Amino acid sequence: MTFTCEWCGSLNVKNVPGSVFWELPDGTRAIEITETPTFNCSDCSMIYQSEEVVKEIENQLFLVDCKQIGKVISFKELMQLPRLLKRNYFDFDS
Repeated sequence: MTFTCEWCGSLNVKNVPGSVFWELPDGTRAIEITETPTFNCSDCSMIYQSEEVVKEIENQLFLVDCKQIGKVISFKELMQLPRLLKRNYFDFDS
């Protein structure tokens, strides 16, 4: 599958796992999310996550008991945590 860089439009983009750091919704602390789907552009050197992945992370962190999360969690583990609500009722974009 071919990806296009959202920053420079280059086709020299790879989808690789990476670590991101995220502040919890209550603002009490930040966590590291490892193995997050990440784009890496070799032309402009941008490393970023797609809007879909960002939205997935934000929604999941809003819907789970964040006290269960340690300082580091993998993307897959985060997405598998049981939700307290079925969906984010405060997300008016969807």
